Amino acid sequence: MTHPQTGSVHQGTTQSWRRLPDGIKVRLRENNREGVICGLTELVIGPGRNPDGRTQYRVNFGDPGRTLVAEDALLIVIDAEGLVSMLKQHVDYRRLVTAQLRGGFSEDRFVSSA
Repeated sequence: MTHPQTGSVHQGTTQSWRRLPDGIKVRLRENNREGVICGLTELVIGPGRNPDGRTQYRVNFGDPGRTLVAEDALLIVIDAEGLVSMLKQHVDYRRLVTAQLRGGFSEDRFVSSA
């Protein structure tokens, strides 16, 4: 059973894909804008989809609304210690999530915070 907040990692196939946890800080590859994952939506706009083929992430960039983004357009923000940056999470939980994500994403998907 998967912990609802931990989500899990992209393993390269639709069947093994699991979502990035809410609260993870991410950066858009295209314009370096940073935000926080705040859920998934199946009301997909545009061609980009997550590996499950039917969802996009809702990302809060500080605007009134949320922006829909496919996983391939996102980089995962890490802190100076190499742990994923997350809102309101204890360091032990962040270590667990970091290990899971590093097992499923290539090193170039992780970037230091701006």
